[in-house]
Amino acid sequence: MQIVVEESSMGSTEESGAVAKMKKVYEKVSLLVTSNAVVVFTISGCCMCHVVKQLLFGLGVGPTIVELDRDASGHDIHRLLFQQQPVPAVFVGGKFLGGIETVMACHINGTLVPLLKEAGALWL
Repeated sequence: MQIVVEESSMGSTEESGAVAKMKKVYEKVSLLVTSNAVVVFTISGCCMCHVVKQLLFGLGVGPTIVELDRDASGHDIHRLLFQQQPVPAVFVGGKFLGGIETVMACHINGTLVPLLKEAGALWL
């Protein structure tokens, strides 16, 4: 995941603070996704988020789940992720896999399980 934060347009302390805040959020997300085999950013009550979680659970994966509407910094993380992908946002092996369409496509074409095994999320 890559975030572009333009510092050249900073003119006020408020803008500088916003950039610093987003950098901290980016660092938090980066640490989270690189420290866990599978991370799913969701919103509680979202049916597509539920589908992704149930698919992973059904395969035997225990993903780290961050429900953005229940996390203290969830609003900022959601803003950061929305630049890339609406929820659910799935990271496997420290890399952004995609949303519901990509995860389901990988499952159907048989590439999801090998990705999960490579990331250490599955052992069988």
